[in-house]
Amino acid sequence: MKRFSLFFAIILAMALVLTACAGSSSKNLVVGTSADYPPYESVDEQGNYVGFDMDLIREIGSRIGQQVEIKDMPFDSLIAAVQESKVDAVIAAMQKSAARQEKVDFSDGYHTQVDAFLVSGDSTVSLTKPQDAAGLKIGVQTGTLQEQWAVDNLVPLGTQEDQIFRYERVDQGALDVKNGRIDVLFINADPAAALAEQEGLKVALVTSDTVSAPQAIAVQKGNTELLTKINDALAAMQQDGTVDQLLKKWNIP
Repeated sequence: MKRFSLFFAIILAMALVLTACAGSSSKNLVVGTSADYPPYESVDEQGNYVGFDMDLIREIGSRIGQQVEIKDMPFDSLIAAVQESKVDAVIAAMQKSAARQEKVDFSDGYHTQVDAFLVSGDSTVSLTKPQDAAGLKIGVQTGTLQEQWAVDNLVPLGTQEDQIFRYERVDQGALDVKNGRIDVLFINADPAAALAEQEGLKVALVTSDTVSAPQAIAVQKGNTELLTKINDALAAMQQDGTVDQLLKKWNIP
C-alpha cells in the first residue's frame, strides 16, 4: 500500500510539473501600447487596434510564432508594465533614451521621426523655432521625451510650471487645443498631422531641433531571448521591404 501511494504521489507531482511547464510556454505575446497616437496606434470604429505599430508587432509575432495580444494603457505606465511583467513588450512609437534604457531593454530602432507643434484651426500663434513656444500654454503627453524637452528648454525661457499641461492621452490634448484651453500641443510630427486632419487643427511648426531618437520596442531588462527574436524579425522585415510597405500603407514619411 505504501509503494502504491508513493507511486501515485510521484505521478501527481509529475503532472503538476508538466502543467506548469505548459502554462509557461504560452503562445501569446502580450504587448502594451497607448492607442491614442495615429497613425502608429489607435482604435478604429469597430474597436480594433490599428496603425503602423500594430501591423508591425503582429507581423513580428507571426514571424516568431507567437499570437500578439494588445493591452491599451496610458503611455506613462508602459515602462512600469514591462518591469512588473504585466506585458512582455511595449510598442507605442516609444523613443529610446538613456533614462529609459536604465529600466528596460530596447530593440533596434525601426523608425525615426521629427516633432511638431499643433495649434487650433483659427490660432494666430506663429512659431519659427521651438523656443518661440516659451510663455504659451503648452500641452505634452505625460512620460514622453517631449515633456522633458519642454521642461528643460522652455521653463528657463519663462514658461511657468502651471503653463505646462500634461495629458495621459494625446487626443485629450488635441481637444484642449481645439477648444482653446491650451495654445499649442507638442508631440511627434506624424501623429500631429493625423490629429490636425481629424480635429481641424493646424501644424504651426515641424522641427528636428527638439527630440531626435529612434522608435523601438521595449522588453524587460535582461530578456535577451525575446529581444533577439524581435531584432531578428525586424532585420528580416527591413531587408525584405515589409517595414517600407507598412510605412507607405500608413502614409508615414
